[in-house]
Amino acid sequence: MRKEFNINEQFPLIAIIRGVLPENVIRVASILIEEGFTMIEVPLNSPDALVSIKKLVDYYLTNQTQQYFVGAGTVTTPELAKAVIATGANLVVTPNMNEDVIKLSVQAGCATFPGIVTPTEAFSALAYGATGIKLFPVSSLGLDGFKALNSVLPRETLCFPVGGIDPSVASMKPLMDIGAQGFGLGSSLFKPTMTDDEIRTAAKAFVTTFKQLSAK
Repeated sequence: MRKEFNINEQFPLIAIIRGVLPENVIRVASILIEEGFTMIEVPLNSPDALVSIKKLVDYYLTNQTQQYFVGAGTVTTPELAKAVIATGANLVVTPNMNEDVIKLSVQAGCATFPGIVTPTEAFSALAYGATGIKLFPVSSLGLDGFKALNSVLPRETLCFPVGGIDPSVASMKPLMDIGAQGFGLGSSLFKPTMTDDEIRTAAKAFVTTFKQLSAK
């Protein structure tokens, strides 16, 4: 039984660990979780991504008292969604808005964040049951575009900008001011070439900035 997603029980930053190797995935995830992350995404264009995801599932989701969400990004087809769901993952993130992917993931009890850019995509994703929407790439919308989109979305819609976010106030605050409840974080948080200390430093910076801005 997959745990139901509750934004109030999560630290709403999705760690996107693109390129992570299966032999490193638990070590990398452990650093991120120690610094406060609760949501870990392995994009399917990473090496042996399903192996890494299964390792995360076995390590973090067997204890049902924990509030972690681990799973896949770059889930672009129903076939890929089924493969991810079969690992026991409870998080599905996509770069696009695919009705079948969303419905399969939601039906399986996964927290589901499809990628959208337009109002039509956003409202369709929500109608299909998406947990929230991934604004990707947020640079395509810009601040004005996001503000306009958010003004017409249902009030409770979870909006997670993704793409080019860094751990500075200047990067995160303008988006939070107009409705971002969380972020998906990629290369500014993790690259396969980073040392453990560099990953920890980046994770700490993102957590600190987000908490600082959330408290205001």
